[in-house]
Amino acid sequence: MDHTRAEAIMRREFLRLGALGLGLPGYLSLQQHGHAASKSSLPGFGRAKACIILFAWGGMSHVDTWDLKPEAGSDVRSQFRPIKTTVPGIEIGEHLPRIAKRMHDIAIVRSVTHEAPSHRSAAYWNLTGHRPERLNANWPASRKDWPSIGAMTAAALDLREDPRADNGALPLCASMPYRMEDGGIANGQDGGFLGLRYDPPIFRPQSGRLYDGKSPTSGRIHLDLPDGVDQLRALERRAFLKSLQVSSPMGTPTETLAATASQENALNLLLGEDVREAFDLEKESAATHEAYGDHICGQSTLLARRLIEAGLPIATVYCAAGDLNGSVGDHFDTHANNFNRLKNGMLPPLDQASAALLDDLNDRGLLDETLVVWLTEFGRTPTINRAAGRDHFPNCYSVAFAGGGIRGGQVYGASDATGFAPASSPCGPADLHATIFHALGIDPQTVIHDPSGRPHFLCEGTPLPLG
Repeated sequence: MDHTRAEAIMRREFLRLGALGLGLPGYLSLQQHGHAASKSSLPGFGRAKACIILFAWGGMSHVDTWDLKPEAGSDVRSQFRPIKTTVPGIEIGEHLPRIAKRMHDIAIVRSVTHEAPSHRSAAYWNLTGHRPERLNANWPASRKDWPSIGAMTAAALDLREDPRADNGALPLCASMPYRMEDGGIANGQDGGFLGLRYDPPIFRPQSGRLYDGKSPTSGRIHLDLPDGVDQLRALERRAFLKSLQVSSPMGTPTETLAATASQENALNLLLGEDVREAFDLEKESAATHEAYGDHICGQSTLLARRLIEAGLPIATVYCAAGDLNGSVGDHFDTHANNFNRLKNGMLPPLDQASAALLDDLNDRGLLDETLVVWLTEFGRTPTINRAAGRDHFPNCYSVAFAGGGIRGGQVYGASDATGFAPASSPCGPADLHATIFHALGIDPQTVIHDPSGRPHFLCEGTPLPLG
């Protein structure tokens, strides 16, 4: 067993035993030198200052996009043809033509696998990096859940007093354009056991064609002060609120601090000129709006870029109708009519927004320091069903990375001849999260605590060697 693997098992065992005996400070001190070596053992550590995640809600078909199987039988083979990219030997689906022209910046991972076949459990695993409590069933989202990748990033930056945590009135993480649902709010989108303080606020641009289908109405950006309230009066109200909180705090100290921080953040958003500037998409040229696309996917991605440029460390864009709503609407849950839904509704906006984002970051000199990640909860069955659709398939799927220390123009891992299972270098959601943390310069085994004081590592995966 190699040293890194043995060390990971040793750490997991330590946490499982509840930090008995040696104690957390002593244990971490003991591990410091080997731990530091493991952080820098792969290239690209800490290259990214920020991260944008594009999440294809519903389960994006790997065998119609990132990993076509043109030699497979007709019961598996996509109706889409593979097209060449800017990298010889790498081909992807024909309905990602703009991404194909930027493959030299992108690393595809074709060997992701896990065991959760339901949307919410699989999304939870991919959004948090941690195994869900139920693999094939829903459970109410609660503060017992693991925090989202955005919340954990924010907490880690706070813990280490990272300069990125001192970004003025901006939050430390954000999501757009609305939350995800499927028979209830999808788990793993908020601060989880880290609490209200680390809940990513949800913002929705006021422009862009909405996805067809049901979506939550929350998330609209309203940064105008109420009628009759000018900036001076708003500042006076904030001072008054603070005096009330000091004289008669409500709830536990932790709850009071979280609620106070939430109120303060909301007022900062209203009063901060820099923040208002970052949210103002009208500052962008008509050509930029056109490049991203006049749809909610493109405009949300543009907003994410503006927020990242203003100092937001991590943004998540949910690229689909927010509520899967019985598989009705514009999302990647293509149990029926898979090919028409992908080519007409889902892939063109994602392709356009992705290409515009890469070009925009490149033009601004930001791609080397901004990690872009294409995630989804699982793939789709290689076998086409009777409704010309593909069903849930966590056994093998693809994701992609670009920027932030990632070496573009490569494929990591491989699936078998039909896309049914990883054929080489299998990896899981925890490894994807470890890769994100690694790129952001955050040790994946940073310790955070739940409300009962129990220690947990941010992530128990291993960064993929994509640098």
